[in-house]
Amino acid sequence: MKIPFVDLHAQYLSIKDEIDKAIAEVIAQSAYIRGPHVNAFEETWAKTVGVKRCISCANGTDAIYIALRGLGLKRGDEVITSAHSWISTSETITQAGGRVVFCDTDEETFTIDPIDVEKKITPATVGIVPVHLYGQPADTGAIMAIARKHNLWVIEDCAQAHLASYKGQLVGTFGNVATFSFYPGKNLGAYGDAGCVVTNDDRLADWMATFARHGGKADHIMEGMNSRMDGLQAAILNAKLPHLPAWTAARRRVAALYNELLEDVGDVITPTVKSDRDHVYHLYVIRTENRDALREHLSQAGISTGLHYAKALPFYPAYAYLGHVPKNFPAAYFNQSRILSLPIYPEMPEEAITHVANVISHFWSSESPKVIELTAANLIGIERRTPVLSDN
Repeated sequence: MKIPFVDLHAQYLSIKDEIDKAIAEVIAQSAYIRGPHVNAFEETWAKTVGVKRCISCANGTDAIYIALRGLGLKRGDEVITSAHSWISTSETITQAGGRVVFCDTDEETFTIDPIDVEKKITPATVGIVPVHLYGQPADTGAIMAIARKHNLWVIEDCAQAHLASYKGQLVGTFGNVATFSFYPGKNLGAYGDAGCVVTNDDRLADWMATFARHGGKADHIMEGMNSRMDGLQAAILNAKLPHLPAWTAARRRVAALYNELLEDVGDVITPTVKSDRDHVYHLYVIRTENRDALREHLSQAGISTGLHYAKALPFYPAYAYLGHVPKNFPAAYFNQSRILSLPIYPEMPEEAITHVANVISHFWSSESPKVIELTAANLIGIERRTPVLSDN
């Protein structure tokens, strides 16, 4: 049985008539750039999240950049963000003129560690960009408390967390601004790139909308950029959005079955979900000391997996100038060689989930020399969640 990491075609087939109709309407109306479908999506997504304004844009990366510019980031300003994320979160800080300051993560949830956030604050710090990674909210209450204490703004990176909530409140409604990606593989995905910024601040929303559209179409009051959601993507998102709650529930069912089937299998650690957070499982990420060997074992069985992400951001060549070493980010460094993303999508059949779990179980049941023995030292590292690191 070959199992893809995601199956976007299966989702299309489940709502084919709605998608085909939406695309046909865009073509019939020649509503290719902005227009009624984009306006409708902005209004509906703002209501869905529970905010006043939604400003659509070309992609999730642009969304973060637009938000940073809207909040007035200046050259030399420091912005704190997670060491464990996709590079969009950090590269936009630099591109907008700021200085990125990486923060370690909670080892179990992979989200930014509020204790380390407060340690990294200096007189140059102006804001925090927490990432609701894999679909689980960061410790938003603690982050917002720190921001209020130090008079910092907050941009929530919600690219992987559509409909996730913290203490019953949807992510995207806590900070000054929040950003979303609608990349095809996201929980709510377009058929190309798309993104948006949401906020309750009308003045900020107006500025960001103007900036994203060449600084004002009729009267260029500033030099802006060209970052617009096209009508085709908006129409597709409008067709998909009513299905998002059901798809989210389906993702949670997939995760729950994985949790059940992988309990006590080898050294696999299934995702930890904090009691005050609702996970939407954009990704289902396990941890194991045998990550690379297990991934190869799954590949040979026709099962696709992913690495999100192969390195913590501070250890990529792009950030060599910061001079970071593993002991600066012990949790993020410890996890980068142990995380493995398993296939997950709403339409994933139960037999496919069971098959993935059985193949993983077989990896340990076979007396393979590939499996790392759980020595006393390894067990200490797993139980304490504290890696022993060198300075390299």
